[in-house]
Formats: sequence, structure tokens, C-alpha cells
Amino acid sequence: MKDKNYLELIKEITVRLVEEKIPYHFIDSTSLWLQGVEVDHSESVFVQVQWDLFDNCYQIFQDFEQIGRERNERSALFKVKSADYTILVHCDFNTTIKTDPYRIEIMKENQLFYCISLYKYLYFNSKKINTLEIEAYLSKEQALVTEQNEAAWNQNNYAALLNRYGAPEEIANKIIENPKWRLHSFYKYLDPLANKKVLHLLGSNGIKGVAMSLLGADVTVVDFSKENEMFALELSEAAGTNLSYVVSDVLSLPNEQFHDQFDIVLMELGVLHYFINLNELMQKIYQLLRKNGRFVLHEFHPISTKLITSTGKKHKVTGNYFDPSIEKNHVAFTKHMPEDEKANLQHVLQRKWTLGEIITSAGNSQLVIETLEEEPNHKISDIGLPKTFTLVAKKL
Repeated sequence: MKDKNYLELIKEITVRLVEEKIPYHFIDSTSLWLQGVEVDHSESVFVQVQWDLFDNCYQIFQDFEQIGRERNERSALFKVKSADYTILVHCDFNTTIKTDPYRIEIMKENQLFYCISLYKYLYFNSKKINTLEIEAYLSKEQALVTEQNEAAWNQNNYAALLNRYGAPEEIANKIIENPKWRLHSFYKYLDPLANKKVLHLLGSNGIKGVAMSLLGADVTVVDFSKENEMFALELSEAAGTNLSYVVSDVLSLPNEQFHDQFDIVLMELGVLHYFINLNELMQKIYQLLRKNGRFVLHEFHPISTKLITSTGKKHKVTGNYFDPSIEKNHVAFTKHMPEDEKANLQHVLQRKWTLGEIITSAGNSQLVIETLEEEPNHKISDIGLPKTFTLVAKKL
């Protein structure tokens, strides 16, 4: 009943603000509660409004019990009372509500609400809100996301690999000819590989793992696709290497077997978006590394994945770089499947990250960032646009 009353009050506040055309969003614990985070909301409703309409906003709450007003050179606040709740209405001067990059829409009981995404509090928490509740919520949500993504990657993936690379024996011969070429974009951050213990997280089909094995590394691949495992082990046998493969999601790796074991942890190309909380992932990576071990992340640049689309020489800004929403997309191997089979493939859920979020989460884990190299697109028509980046961080 308490939650019902709270939601009804939030609805009433929303209707009043919308009718008066006052831009707003709910913030702090109210925002987190709307997004499903289990937080204490027993006493207050927090809302931020457009600063130059603040006085108009004050007028539409005159029928509530007035508690007080505050003002300084940067912001203003008034408080009113409604039954069991205090409503705190806040504005920041010279700040446009609608341009906050973490302003999102939430639907509850057929009512649209604007609120600040939980990711702003998780990664850029100037108010020092306790993030434990956010972490707990995201951990539960990650299990659901992983379950769907795992199912998507275990449907006809082996056939797609054969379509793309041919038989494992064929691609093995090509890797043997020049294993460094398979790692060329980030090999300088791995060298020397001889006698190094390497963990390749979400290592997919094992091509990079086999290449590192041929260069003398003791390689373990972790991935949640059994079909990837099948191809990788056949590839390893054909190449004459001893590749270890663990079918698991990354966050479920057992502590006693994997923690403090690896000289290098590698992640590369299109894997970060399977995680909806990078803090949890980076903490896991920190635990997996030995002292002085390195984390090497080679990923698509957020400019290319979140913001810009290009066709030939034409480039368009079609995305929102700061969008924190979880997207539903085709599984990566879809393009290698026959047309008549594509429609039946299950989608994956992905959260695309900004560079700031990635760097912040690595720093939060106590990893020491040594290198961030942003790499250009090598297509003539895309000169000047970043395509990938490599992050190198060390466990001291």
C-alpha cells in the first residue's frame, strides 16, 4: 500500500508539471525507485525542474502544506508536505533540464515519467548516494540478460562459423602461417607471450586463443557458447595447441580456481556490451589477475557504436552518445546465416558504454590505467573517425 501511495503521488506531481509545460525529472531515491532499485523512499519525493520556470512550479504546489524555501547563488529548493511524504522540488540555475545526458523515460502503469538514470549515480555520483542497492539491482538484471544472451549464442552458431571460416583445419593452417597477424591491433601490449598465463574472456571461436598459444602462451578461453567451444577445440587440435576452454559466463567463474592466476586478461571487439554493470566486471578482472598482471581491452570505439553511422563518404550523427538504455539487437553471427534462418534467431540484449564510463569503472576497481590508445578507422572514407581503442591497465 505504501508503494501504491508513493506512485500515486509521483503521478500527481507529474501531471501537474506536464499540464504547466514545466520540464522535470525525478532524481535521487525517487528516480532509483522508479527504475526498480530497492531503496528507502519512505519519507521523500525528489524532483528537479527547469530553473527559469521554478517560480511557476512553486505556484502549482500552493495547495500543499508549505514547509520552506531555500536559495543560493547556484540553486533553489522548496519543500511541501503531502500526507506521509515531503516533496523536495529543486532547480540548478542556468541548467537546461532536457539536455541532461542521463535523462531517461520510464513507463509505469501507463504513465510516462522522466528520471535520471541509475548509471549516473553509479559512475558519476557527486552526491555520494549509496550505490549498494544499485549494484544489487544490476546483479539480478545481469543474470536475466546473460540468460537471454547465452541462449542466443547457442543457436546455430557452429554453422555460422563454418560459413564464415570454413572447416577448423582450413583456418588453423592460416593462423599457423602468421599468428601475430591475428593479434596485430593490440599485440604490442601482449608481447612477449611466451610462458605467460592468459585468460581470454568471451573469447568466442578460439581464433585469438589459438594464435596466442602458438606464440607460447598458456591460454584459457571463457565463453558461454557451447558451439563456440566446439569450434575452438577442433581448431586448437588442428593447430596442435593445448587450448583450455571454459563454458561459463564471466561473472560466475569460481574464485578458488581462477582468482590471482593470470598474467594477462584479454577482452576484445564487441564484448563489453554484454555487461550492464562495468563496476562488477572490472572488480572480477582485478581478482583474476596476478600481482603486476595486465588487463588488455581492445574494443570498438563508442563514437562508432553509439553515435555515428556511415555509408561511403556520408556520415550521420544518428545516435545519443550518452544513451544508457539496454538495446535488443541481432546476434553477431546473424550475417553469416542463410536468409531463411535469420528470422528465427533469438536477439541479444546489449548496453553500449561511453569511454568515460569504461575508464571510470576500471579506475574504481583499483586497476592502474597505463594506456588508452584511440585507433583511427583505416577506410579512406572514414579517415578522422575513431574505430577502436585499446585500454591497458595493471594490477599493482
